[in-house]
Amino acid sequence: MFVTQIGFITPGHTPDASPGGAAPRFIPVPRHGSYRPLDLVRGVMGSVPFSVLNYTRREMTGALQRLLSEERFDIVQLESIHLAGYLPVIRAAANPPRAIVCDWHNIESEVLQRYGDTTPSLPRRAYARHAARKLREYERSFVQACNLHIAVSERDRETLRQFGAREPIAVIENGVDIRQFSFSEAGDAPPKRYRVVFVGAMDYHANIDGAAFFAREVWPQVAASLPDATFTIVGRNPSGEVSALARGERIEVTGTVPDVRPYYQEALVAVAPLRVGGGTRLKILEAMAAGVPVVSTTLGAEGLAAQADADYLLADTGTAMAQAILDLARDPVRCARVAAAGRELVQRRYDWAALGDELAARLFEIVRP
Repeated sequence: MFVTQIGFITPGHTPDASPGGAAPRFIPVPRHGSYRPLDLVRGVMGSVPFSVLNYTRREMTGALQRLLSEERFDIVQLESIHLAGYLPVIRAAANPPRAIVCDWHNIESEVLQRYGDTTPSLPRRAYARHAARKLREYERSFVQACNLHIAVSERDRETLRQFGAREPIAVIENGVDIRQFSFSEAGDAPPKRYRVVFVGAMDYHANIDGAAFFAREVWPQVAASLPDATFTIVGRNPSGEVSALARGERIEVTGTVPDVRPYYQEALVAVAPLRVGGGTRLKILEAMAAGVPVVSTTLGAEGLAAQADADYLLADTGTAMAQAILDLARDPVRCARVAAAGRELVQRRYDWAALGDELAARLFEIVRP
């Protein structure tokens, strides 16, 4: 299977080359600006949601047209409904693909609806709820445009069925390369575990909300009892609100890091303090694979086949989350038991080696003669 990935990059950024020239081939397309104000207005007044307009760019349209005129592909896979604006380009190509697939990382209308239900800002609440309704209708029409849908959970598959999807829906759960997170400390002193880490893209509203909630309502309780601990927020493009959290006591905001694994190696616990969002949480799986115990809200662990208080600790309030972290810090035996259970779960169910084979099989099915 030969894979070509085409995607946006920040202008001036040089993407890392694949080691040894290995596939997939990556074609970078510079994306100028985070959003266009006119798209906000069009998103409110028109039929196409802002989230789709925001990713429909002339530079990507041109790159796709050139690629599809020069080469022939069996499958084009769209990474989320945000890229639905390129469907006309793909269908009108000189060499159109035999099948179009959409990978639903989230049910995006649900994410927006949850944000609208929780944000304290009245203008943002009104906009999010309006945008969620519009995006939901767009999703209902979009599900008819693909030959295969990939959902990350049974719950999301059921939602796509409710939207009226007639084509196959494959559940391919989020996964992790467990070998990448297998640390060997043989011959070396084990690193000091003092970090409470929250990992994620810090320009994503669900992570911004989670980081702020944890820093303000959870961390003061933890910091008072663990004077050597540090709350470390690891993730690209931290928003102004997230960056400002670094002014708090023993709170660190790293921004983009070349490798997240050293932070997991020094982690006492990983947290998923999410109150809005959808899909399943790749960073929980990474932490489990790294042998780090996880404390998560119900929403943070949604969609994962993980057992609360065995594979991870469940806490939905600030006080409960602080107490769970302190319990793990004070009980090394329980801490090790939760970490081992989480890693075993990932190894058994969420290793990319098995999930990748399952995805490849489903893709071959839709193009097999």
